[in-house]
Amino acid sequence: MAAFHTLRGLYHFLGDRVPQGLESLSPRPRKPNLWCREGRPLVSKVVAGDLEASLVKAIDLLGGLGKLVNPGDRVMVKPNFNSPDPYPGSTDLAFLQAVVELLTAAGARVQVGESSGAVWRPTRVTLAKLGLPEMLAKLGVELVIFEDRPRDWVQVKVEGHYLGEVIVPRSAYEADKLVYLPCLRTHSVARFSGAIKLAVGFMHPGQRRALHRRNLQEKVAEISLAWQPDLIIMDGRKAFISGGPARGEVVEPGLIMASGDMVALDVEALQVLLSYKGKNRLPPDPWQLPQIATALKHRLGTRDYQVVTSGVP
Repeated sequence: MAAFHTLRGLYHFLGDRVPQGLESLSPRPRKPNLWCREGRPLVSKVVAGDLEASLVKAIDLLGGLGKLVNPGDRVMVKPNFNSPDPYPGSTDLAFLQAVVELLTAAGARVQVGESSGAVWRPTRVTLAKLGLPEMLAKLGVELVIFEDRPRDWVQVKVEGHYLGEVIVPRSAYEADKLVYLPCLRTHSVARFSGAIKLAVGFMHPGQRRALHRRNLQEKVAEISLAWQPDLIIMDGRKAFISGGPARGEVVEPGLIMASGDMVALDVEALQVLLSYKGKNRLPPDPWQLPQIATALKHRLGTRDYQVVTSGVP
């Protein structure tokens, strides 16, 4: 069965084509970062205990969920189900459920959107292996599998140095709020997979394949010229310090981090990974990672941020 799934995934990976005749849209208007203090973006770091309480604490340190959600808002949550591998290769279902329940309790109409990568498509097969559809059905939350909605794609014109357009789901483009749930891990090709790289899962599979030809990290960062998340919550209770994205050497930092700034959060995440001795290709200075440098160049984040903590030595 595993071999069949790999062959089927390979068929999709090689056979996916960029759709034609799509509506062309401008990038979503950039919104002010909700989570600032005295004009400086915040990154919260919480030593995780009880999952729900730790999530609430991480968000409260930023200013509270009330700053994000208005009753009736359609909030799309983007987890990381690139493959059917266990956490931290994929988003922990308990973590996702806790976030969804917090958003729902705040009055949001939550959707969970995803498109798996490379040979792990069809996404519905990957998600079924993980038990995600059943979990969301019990919660009454809509699952949006992007590739299963062929009419849901739009072309967003961006002014990148490597990307001129990004084909993304209309369902995400039109959501009132976007919440990202990245894992904390190294990546064998892109070096690092965090908040910035999570946006790859929005890109149409037919367009995604060309990312790997050259300048992968720079292109990964430029996807976010189409839009930026309103809130990012990173599950750093476990992490890969080598390998990735599906399998690697696991450590347990025991952290949950949150921010509205992709660059700031990823830099803090990289600092966590660099505190371990892992066989990886991370630069000693996180600001030198091409993902970070490119995102910063496009003003998708800032160097000037503040870290707020709970339980962190």
